[in-house]
Amino acid sequence: MLADLMKKSNYTIVYTGAGMSTESGLPDFRSANTGLWENEDPAAVASTEALNKDVERFFQFYRTRVLGVKDCHPHKGHELLAKWEKEGIIRGIITQNVDGFHSVAGSEKVMELHGTLQKVHCQSCGKKYGNETYEEEIFYCKCGGKLRPSVVLFGEGLPEDTFMKAVEESERAELFIVLGSSLTVTPANQFPLLAKESGAKLIIVNMEPTVFDEYADVVIHDRKIGDVLAEVAEQL
Repeated sequence: MLADLMKKSNYTIVYTGAGMSTESGLPDFRSANTGLWENEDPAAVASTEALNKDVERFFQFYRTRVLGVKDCHPHKGHELLAKWEKEGIIRGIITQNVDGFHSVAGSEKVMELHGTLQKVHCQSCGKKYGNETYEEEIFYCKCGGKLRPSVVLFGEGLPEDTFMKAVEESERAELFIVLGSSLTVTPANQFPLLAKESGAKLIIVNMEPTVFDEYADVVIHDRKIGDVLAEVAEQL
């Protein structure tokens, strides 16, 4: 069914959430016992206030996250999406994830709603660096400014250009595929509905049911994303 819809679609957009990353071994934020926010208050460690008032704790929290990303790698699902982009089967990826694995796998048309841990930049002068600075415990720019991960912190809005591009692509989609998102985080969870309202077919692949399942044309639960996409690849 999914392969048939992809064959018929002239404009397919993919939307990925934490479930895409957990298959690479990264923890998500909200799962009981294992979620990142189970043991840390996000407002205390991942916020603009922490960056400005408790910077050493901020640096160490994000260094741990950067090292976690370095220890993991894109899985076959990421690689298939990159392959399909090159072949014109999908036209872009909207992601809530900050691991940067879509880009690492070779995807180029990626809209990172919450930024990426693959890069850091200076809060003062804006100079960009690779995340190896955090790996090497270099937390300050040559200008003396603080180096911060290029992610959206608590207390900041989503990047406007990326958000508007995602709106545009959602409205343009003929097929919109959600991979590994509970669709509970606003405003990012509005893209599937926006696509549906604009006439797209909606597919949701997620381990658990979502609040938007009732709007979907196809729903797949209790299966790994990488396995689902590998099965689709055999049928394309």
